[in-house]
Amino acid sequence: MQQIDPAATAWLLTCTALVLLMTPGLAIFYGGMVRTTGVLNMIMMSFIAIPLCTLAWLAVGYTLAFSDDAGGGLIGNLSHIGMLGIDPTTVRDSIPELLYATFQLSFVILTAALISGAIADRAKFAAWMVFVPIWSVVVYAAVAHWVWGPGGWLGELGVLDYAGGLVVEIVSGASALALALVLGPRIGFKSDAMRPHNLPFVLLGVGLLWFGWFGFNAGSALAANGTAAAIFLNTLVAGCLGMLGWLAVEQVRDGRPTTFGAASGVVAGLVAITPSCGTVNTLGAVVVGLAAGIVCSFAVGLKFRWNYDDSLDVVGVHFVGGVVGVLLIGLFANEVMTAGPEGLFYGGGFVQLGKQVLAAVVVALYAFVVSYALAKLIDKVLGFRVSTDDETTGVDFTQHAETAYAEGVHGHLPSRRPGTPGLGARPEWLNEG
Repeated sequence: MQQIDPAATAWLLTCTALVLLMTPGLAIFYGGMVRTTGVLNMIMMSFIAIPLCTLAWLAVGYTLAFSDDAGGGLIGNLSHIGMLGIDPTTVRDSIPELLYATFQLSFVILTAALISGAIADRAKFAAWMVFVPIWSVVVYAAVAHWVWGPGGWLGELGVLDYAGGLVVEIVSGASALALALVLGPRIGFKSDAMRPHNLPFVLLGVGLLWFGWFGFNAGSALAANGTAAAIFLNTLVAGCLGMLGWLAVEQVRDGRPTTFGAASGVVAGLVAITPSCGTVNTLGAVVVGLAAGIVCSFAVGLKFRWNYDDSLDVVGVHFVGGVVGVLLIGLFANEVMTAGPEGLFYGGGFVQLGKQVLAAVVVALYAFVVSYALAKLIDKVLGFRVSTDDETTGVDFTQHAETAYAEGVHGHLPSRRPGTPGLGARPEWLNEG
């Protein structure tokens, strides 16, 4: 019978708190990237993912992802529906299963929140609240079982994804692309300047993300040991090289490095090291981070060429960065880290690379198709996009009856619509035109 390891439990409690901090960090990061009329809405889309994912995960998501396989490696069974049969004495991998479930829950929350960046400034908050819990079950829980669950088919195939390149990054990026296509581009896309309104917010947010990412990756070792130490260092190294790679591209291409590029480069490096942090050595982490910083700095521009409005570059950074990290495992997987499979550059041939390519394609297609279908259904029933007038006014005011700053949109102090408590009369400028 397994016994609880107090040291591993203490380590994972700490790491779970770090990962949970990432969602508020993401909210600040995203909030700084949008215009002044959408700051609160953007932050709220991240924050609301916390209770919505928690309820869905405890009700049915966890059992579908991490219970024994129900058949074909596709989904878990319902033995732990509503956390049935799990109590403080239940042990999983030498830690309390309640803690393991909470650690995994923190991943779900962040993944859902990431998607919101692709539909900034134009989504109905009520529709988002419907999308998140359903998506967390039909998309996230399914893919998590494939990769990490007992008997999951990708895990059984030998696919490597240490901390979520497939389950978190590619899933969020593919789902974000689906939603961006369903909602369509923002008013003024490709014609109006839509610059970040608060770069200090962006940098503060990315700092919190980087801090929490150590728990995200090193916590996946489920123990305070040498592997966790190596992963911790890999996470630091990849973030650094991602920043340097992105800034180098900006310097050569644009003539100057930017603070926004520095923040984006850090995230790109961290995204790419997420799947590979426990499979590559320090040299591999250097290559992974640098490659992600360079590749993602070019990938974010594809939305203008291919005409999809991924508002905050979820596709260009998280999807592309996730693919980079997942595929480079096939080149740089090291036996010292994996205790088994090796990549092409370490004598393992093309076998592992082939498995990684297959997993990336299948996961991306599943997440995109199911997310697109779900978003279309919600759009037909509720309407997923706000009206043209509401988008022009700003989603902070039209969706929440609030503004982030005393001076509101168009330089006026926004007031309430009739019947909305706490604000003044409807201003004249809202009736113009």
